[in-house]
Amino acid sequence: MKSSSDLVREYIAHLRVEKGLAKNTTAAYERDLTRFSAFLFDQGIDVDRLDSEHLFEFVALLRGKGGGSPLAESSISRAVVAIRNFYSFISKEENFLNPIKEFTPPRIPKRLPKALAIEDVEGLIANALREDDLITLRDVALIELLYATGGRVSEITSLTMQDISKLGEGESLSIRLLGKGGKERIVPVGLFAQRSLDQYLIRVRPALVAKAQSNFLFLNARGGGLSRQSAWTIIARAADRAGLTDHVTPHSLRHSFATHLLDGGADIRVVQELLGHSSVTTTQIYTLVTIDRLRESYAQAHPRAQF
Repeated sequence: MKSSSDLVREYIAHLRVEKGLAKNTTAAYERDLTRFSAFLFDQGIDVDRLDSEHLFEFVALLRGKGGGSPLAESSISRAVVAIRNFYSFISKEENFLNPIKEFTPPRIPKRLPKALAIEDVEGLIANALREDDLITLRDVALIELLYATGGRVSEITSLTMQDISKLGEGESLSIRLLGKGGKERIVPVGLFAQRSLDQYLIRVRPALVAKAQSNFLFLNARGGGLSRQSAWTIIARAADRAGLTDHVTPHSLRHSFATHLLDGGADIRVVQELLGHSSVTTTQIYTLVTIDRLRESYAQAHPRAQF
């Protein structure tokens, strides 16, 4: 029997080459399985001798048992799914009975996504701009586009010039986003985001692209593509200047996009398509937010409301 580390390498290669999973997804699997492989080695457990009790011990370690830093429940659940998929693969490749086929990942509580108030989004955008720093026109365009499209930060930072429609007087703008599993979608862009993007493309990007001739839409100060980490930093700094006390991330803007559309009466199927969700069930979590707001408004406004 091959070592667990060798089998992990084979499985990751399988995910990359044959399954064609996204780079970030594959990297997450590799981190989880490398940690798991180290656990097997430390415990002296052969890869084909794992059982549910061993896996419960591993989950306990991920939760901080033994003094380590605990992982979030969502990360633990993802790790268990990675291990189950790993064993489904290697048990067939190495011809042994899958010992954890019936193991159920730990349930995690479903948390409602945190959406920003509309005035907080406006404050975030306003505080991204600094008059003494021209490149902040890029930061405003980035935030506007994240909120206008509901795109994931990886989708927005990977945009190229070919992914946006031609900007022109009186023309509407749309962008092509490449989502999970290579699924493409076309998303319209509102006027505010169009104007901000126009300002960036005219006043900032030409000087940046001259440094490296990159084809990415959003560029860093050296002319290369803007990273996801830089996008997070841009939003965190703008949130700090705006005095927003909650943890604000690019995903906060995606949540806000979906929630505000549904609050405004958009059809859930339309929101599903705009977000790039493969199932409407994923999108329905945002309807819970909207119902809570309706309930709150009802309780405040109706003279005989009692909840």
